[in-house]
Amino acid sequence: MADSWDRGTRRNGGGSWGGAAGTEDMLEAENNRLQDGLASKVTQIKMLAMDIDSEAKEQNRYMDGMGSDFDSNVGLLGGTIKRFDTMLSSGRGNRKMMCYLIGVIILIFFVAYFLIGRVTRH
Repeated sequence: MADSWDRGTRRNGGGSWGGAAGTEDMLEAENNRLQDGLASKVTQIKMLAMDIDSEAKEQNRYMDGMGSDFDSNVGLLGGTIKRFDTMLSSGRGNRKMMCYLIGVIILIFFVAYFLIGRVTRH
């Protein structure tokens, strides 16, 4: 009979005191499992934050480069407008040349429009 009680005690975690210890072990194991899951999720979030940080830095470098490109283009466009104004104000011969230039530009736009229309239909 004592042998039967010993096996039951061992199986149930040691009687009334052993049952509480078994429950504590079970809760501890559950806590450890949840803690491991949480640590895994924190690691994933940390890696995601680091990826976002590196992407933001790369985008900032790209935007800085674009800013300097725009600055150089503004200078180029400003010089072109000055030459255009000088050409318009310099006399009748340049006005005739300007009309030809405007005609050629309009022709280029129509040809480009026609070509783009054909390419997008296919």
